[in-house]
Amino acid sequence: MRGRRRRAWRVALAAVSGTCLIALAAVAIHLLEPSPSIEDPETTVVAKPGKDYPPALIEKWERDAESAVGLALLASPGALDASRDVVERKLVVGSGDTMMHLFLRAGVPRRQAAAAIDAIRPVYDPRRIVPGQELVVRYLAGDPALDDRRVVLREIELGTKPGRTVVVKRQGSGFRARQIEAPTEIRLARVGGKISSSLYRAAEKADLPLPILLQLVRVFSWDVDFQREIRAGDGFDVAWQSRYTRDGLLVDHGEMLYGSLTLRGKKLELYRFESRRGTDYFDRKGAGARKPLLRTPIDGARLSSKFGRRRHPILGYTKMHRGVDFAARSGTPIFAAGDGRVAYAGRKGSYGIYIRIRHNERYQTAYAHMRALRRGIRRGARVSQGQVIGYVGSTGRSTGPHLHYEILVNGRQVNPMSIAMTPQLRLKGEDLAAFQVFRGSLEQRLAQIGTSGFVKVSSR
Repeated sequence: MRGRRRRAWRVALAAVSGTCLIALAAVAIHLLEPSPSIEDPETTVVAKPGKDYPPALIEKWERDAESAVGLALLASPGALDASRDVVERKLVVGSGDTMMHLFLRAGVPRRQAAAAIDAIRPVYDPRRIVPGQELVVRYLAGDPALDDRRVVLREIELGTKPGRTVVVKRQGSGFRARQIEAPTEIRLARVGGKISSSLYRAAEKADLPLPILLQLVRVFSWDVDFQREIRAGDGFDVAWQSRYTRDGLLVDHGEMLYGSLTLRGKKLELYRFESRRGTDYFDRKGAGARKPLLRTPIDGARLSSKFGRRRHPILGYTKMHRGVDFAARSGTPIFAAGDGRVAYAGRKGSYGIYIRIRHNERYQTAYAHMRALRRGIRRGARVSQGQVIGYVGSTGRSTGPHLHYEILVNGRQVNPMSIAMTPQLRLKGEDLAAFQVFRGSLEQRLAQIGTSGFVKVSSR
């Protein structure tokens, strides 16, 4: 009984407040635009016999009156809302959930939920929600004491990723959504370790993030055959930047700034640097990591036959093998070893399905025994380094699925595993001087971190 009286008093007070607001609005309108008066020459509109007031002035008075009425209408719902309780529901997205399912589970009427979802679409695709995301819903509950069972959705918060939240708020009869990013800071991190069985297992043990490991493999792939040249006892050292929220949540990993591999006692180092010609990785002397051709245009394959004389598995006699063979599952993607134009694409005798790419006046590469060409790969087509051009198969004279790979220099086949290729870019002049300054600064910061740890670089 006391609760009902208390809520009744709250409604009454809110109603009185609404009435006061209407009165104040009316007074304000009167003060801002006083009615014409014969005693105030600046506001006087002379009423000549047989003539009305100017239409523009009459329309303005009508708009002012409509505003006052609108204020009264807005005050009335507020009087009812004053007696309501704000309910907050927190839900975690589960497998198979949709945004609508979550709203309905929270008790939001379907029509309001649909309007809120429509407001979210311009800033975030509701179909992209994934298990684990948190949704906070706030609404005004109905008031049984006043026989008012309406539920009014007021606000939504959806965490889309660490440090980023979509907030939806009611505006009049609709909703407005915006995306809020939490303040973040950049950290420079570094880890290193010894390899006992594989680089992947060593990196996992050292807590090296997978995206950074993939960058390490990619930038060294022109000089290192990761399937065959990594040995127990080799080592690695990596430094990269990541973005975190102020409370320590990872937002995303940035770029690898430094990477080194120690293979059989020989240390290879690369630094990420932005020159006037773009951003790339360079060794200590300013030579670019990028080479004209990849040594191994396939991932996860086993070297099954080397370059040189061998006993042919089908013909049965010793014959010169003018390429290298990589055994892999049928359908494994094959990459273009470098930028160029397709000179041949199709069946070619014992080679089966075959592609030859001309990269420049000096270099060509060839790929044989393929199961199929990728769509769009035909004679004259341009390809870029790392682009998928076909798939491993066993066409032509072959005993099983594999890739036969050749590098031709001036039309002559050479050993792909031993050919020395010059960097595509070498820093000179001002770029080289700037790089040496950058390298020295980075190495000082890495020395502060040690072999494992991180340091804050900047915040925003």
